[in-house]
Amino acid sequence: MSEAINAENIEEVLRRRLFDLSATVDTQEVSQVAEVGDGIAHVFGLKSAMAGELLEFTSSVTGRTVYGLAQNLDRDEVGAVLFGEVDSIKEGDACRTTGRVMDIPVGRGMLGRVVNPLGQPIDGKGSIGQTSRRPIEFKAPGVIERTPVCEPVQTGLLAVDSMIPIGRGQRELIIGDRKTGKTAIAVDAIINQRGKGMICVYVAVGQKASTVAAIRETLAAHNALDYTVIVSATAADSAPLQYIAPMAGAAIGEYFMYNGEDGQPASATNPGGHVLVVYDDLSKQAVAYRQMSLTLRRPPGREAYPGDIFYLHSRLLERACKLSEANGGGSLTALPIIETQDGDVSAYIPTNVISITDGQIYLQSELFHQGQRPAVDVGISVSRVGGSAQTKAMKQQAGNLRLDLASYRELAGFMQFGSDLDAATQKQLTHGARMTELLKQDRYKALDVVEQVAVLFAGNEGYLDDMELADIVPFRDGLVDYLKGAHRKLLEEFRTAKMSDEVAQQLGTAIRDYKSQFLASREVQASGASASDEEAGEN
Repeated sequence: MSEAINAENIEEVLRRRLFDLSATVDTQEVSQVAEVGDGIAHVFGLKSAMAGELLEFTSSVTGRTVYGLAQNLDRDEVGAVLFGEVDSIKEGDACRTTGRVMDIPVGRGMLGRVVNPLGQPIDGKGSIGQTSRRPIEFKAPGVIERTPVCEPVQTGLLAVDSMIPIGRGQRELIIGDRKTGKTAIAVDAIINQRGKGMICVYVAVGQKASTVAAIRETLAAHNALDYTVIVSATAADSAPLQYIAPMAGAAIGEYFMYNGEDGQPASATNPGGHVLVVYDDLSKQAVAYRQMSLTLRRPPGREAYPGDIFYLHSRLLERACKLSEANGGGSLTALPIIETQDGDVSAYIPTNVISITDGQIYLQSELFHQGQRPAVDVGISVSRVGGSAQTKAMKQQAGNLRLDLASYRELAGFMQFGSDLDAATQKQLTHGARMTELLKQDRYKALDVVEQVAVLFAGNEGYLDDMELADIVPFRDGLVDYLKGAHRKLLEEFRTAKMSDEVAQQLGTAIRDYKSQFLASREVQASGASASDEEAGEN
């Protein structure tokens, strides 16, 4: 039986209907493309367009939608950069405002995938599952929302973790000439995050497609692809795509930092994730931005770069931070890569990025060609905040390493006068040469932090000084295997604490035991080799 109709329930129904009423007006301004070329469209008549707004172009040829990003807001026209099928947009095609900034899909479904800067998969594995969206440009957290860097990001590389440590939330620049191992350090750092609860984002800007494919295969071979997203804007892609690639990578990383594992916003009770983002490299992004700006007829500045190139990199890198516990305690660590020309770190882009970052790992061509891998120049490399994230035992053992190596390099020029040097200088040279050799490390052979501390202890205590240079690396690798097998419990003693005198004594005993075994095996090998040489001579 229906309700009796009276004035009271009519009033109640009307009130309810009015309350539920959601009257919205969607306004879009529509105009036409006046000029298009080189991926740049000039549109007349868009009076309400905002800087950085997403514009929607409709191709009269294909009927498809192509998106663009409003860049120049002149009095009579809007200059926009196009993404996607840019050749399909012609003069006279319709263009309309969207009222929103450019955003891309983000989410856990991207892990293990290769995507373009628009968030679209390009690895041939089908569509990406459930995602949400984030703007590519996002305001960096303020001072109150951050907390100082206090947790380490272990790269597994002895030269880096001991002298140029990286902390969660840090921006550490990797800089050097081409073919000096910059990408190798970044990839090794990604591989070493396996099992450490870190999400990694590798952004390839202006790289060859074959190079990106090789990096993907390398990560897959080392079981690192499961927690990695690769954002690729290859050399074949347009300048606008290369320009937004690092920002797209930052947006993907921010999703994990600002949200918990359940996908809900991070808070004190729902911790945010930890992310490592590699920008490889920002030199090519700067070149793409220069090309884009010149095509947009913006006035050129130093080295023809636009005047806001510094602001471009600063607002990108400031997004890397360590959030406070109230905001979930997540972090985004940035490893930007910059390529120099003939070691010139005083060029425009390198000096800009050096001033924004929290230190730099400088790779020197000369050291690389001498066989020092990684080719880290200790003199110019520095980490401004990473030391706060080092373990106590590492600080204890690595404290004098930088000074020892600097002194060694100063004295290395006198090595040819070995007979004329006093005993103290000769001892310093011998020790420095062994410590330099100790830092050599092949790719994909990461050392755990306690293993690094143990080998540094062996070097600092002089256990290597009477050994041949050629034996240092085999001895170090053998010592690590020996300690992992027979003294695993001893290594765990100084994982989080300082190395006590008792532990140092036990470790010294273990090193001496292995050293005697190692030297004995070397003598056996040498005697075997000499015996075979004698037999060959007799025959």
